Amino acid sequence: MKELINSVLLIFAVIDPLGSIPVYLEATKNFDKKHRRKIAINASIIAFLVLLFFIVVGQIILEGMDITLEAFQISGGVILFLFALTMIFGEGKPESEKNLIKDYKKVTIFPVAVPSIASPGAIMAVVLLTDNHVYTLGQQITTIALLLIVIILTCILLLASNFIQKKIGESGIIVISKVMGLILASYAAQSILSGIKEFF
Repeated sequence: MKELINSVLLIFAVIDPLGSIPVYLEATKNFDKKHRRKIAINASIIAFLVLLFFIVVGQIILEGMDITLEAFQISGGVILFLFALTMIFGEGKPESEKNLIKDYKKVTIFPVAVPSIASPGAIMAVVLLTDNHVYTLGQQITTIALLLIVIILTCILLLASNFIQKKIGESGIIVISKVMGLILASYAAQSILSGIKEFF
């Protein structure tokens, strides 16, 4: 149960559904309600498929390159930690990703699906959480199910984004995003320490 809760918290932290709301609102401001709904659903599906792809292929790439679990834990932990620092001390996920919008007609994939939902941190996290050397097939399937639940929750939040932003404001969303960054930093530090411990 404890591992399950930890996995949910980690997936929720790296995907940061609330942090995607301002990005989505900015990206879809020129569309009507029907198109905004379609973008939210399609972006969520694409983000899930991208993360699922890396769950399947990530392990094959690691084994093909003879990368040890310890090396991956440490390097993955460092990358996640740096990603968490940008969430905590940077300008915030919403602002940085809103700046990526160049063409409002092609926002479903970029930046709403990638990198707002399926961020580099999320990709690294799901690969770490489904490592064949650490987790059984059953645990990996559970992780995929948890990922799907978080993606569905993200989609629901995007569909209700106008209401949520009115209630807590963009400042509130940024504060929550920074708290998610802190949780992610803690997991990243644990991953680095575990990799060092196993190596020695």
